[in-house]
Amino acid sequence: MELDADRNLRKRLLRRGLVRPALVAAALMTVVSVAASGNAFAFQAEGDAAPAESTTEAADDRVVRESFLGWMVRSSGIFGFILLLISFVMVALIAMNVMQVRRDILIPPLFIEEFEEKIEAKDYQGAFELAREDESFIGRVMTAGLSKLSRGYNAALEGMQEVGEDENMSLEHRLSYLKLIGSIAPMLGLMGTVYGMIQSFQRIATSTTSPKPAELAEGISTALFTTLEGLTVAIPALIAYSLLRNRVSRFMLEVGILSENLLGRFPAGGKTQSAPAKAAASSASAASKG
Repeated sequence: MELDADRNLRKRLLRRGLVRPALVAAALMTVVSVAASGNAFAFQAEGDAAPAESTTEAADDRVVRESFLGWMVRSSGIFGFILLLISFVMVALIAMNVMQVRRDILIPPLFIEEFEEKIEAKDYQGAFELAREDESFIGRVMTAGLSKLSRGYNAALEGMQEVGEDENMSLEHRLSYLKLIGSIAPMLGLMGTVYGMIQSFQRIATSTTSPKPAELAEGISTALFTTLEGLTVAIPALIAYSLLRNRVSRFMLEVGILSENLLGRFPAGGKTQSAPAKAAASSASAASKG
């Protein structure tokens, strides 16, 4: 009996000695397999994140690489195109008025010098012919005055004033287009502003989720760029209009004073007309009719 008990005890101990290492080995295998699975999942996550990061970087590169000028042209749209055409017209009008509203065009010094020489030489008929052939502003004014000199000094002044007012209206008419551009350009910019804000609010209203900032930035950029372009066109137009109008007013005053002085140097320029004065006035009137 004792031998059988010893044998059973040894078998139990043997079994326990074999089971414990087996359990330890199984636990180690489980730990190793879990660690390997974790590493595999980590590598897969890195592989999935790499394309996403590369896509984001590519999108960022596209945004950064777009130039400011290209962004402005794309955002401005049809309003920017219209304002660009208006700016070309504005530059042409400014150049045309600057070329015309000049002293050597309106009051050429050579004409004044030759006209005074004719008066000093008492060549009144030659002075009238010189004024009639000259195409300048002062030449047309003097022609109108001398042609009515036979009716008296006041009639000659009225004739010069009529021509001066007509020339002034013609110059003001050309300048008025600059004022028109200065008034229309901000309105077009404001229209683009309203259109851009409508685009942004449309994205907010029609989006099922929260819209991205880039989507809202498209409409906002349209609003801001069109406003900027409208002011960029309007401000130079109004500045040019004010400067040129002041120049025209100064030349009108100078032509009026100079023409009255030149007319007063004619013998018929006084309140009474002598016989030689009447003859000079009659010759000027006959020349104008001829």
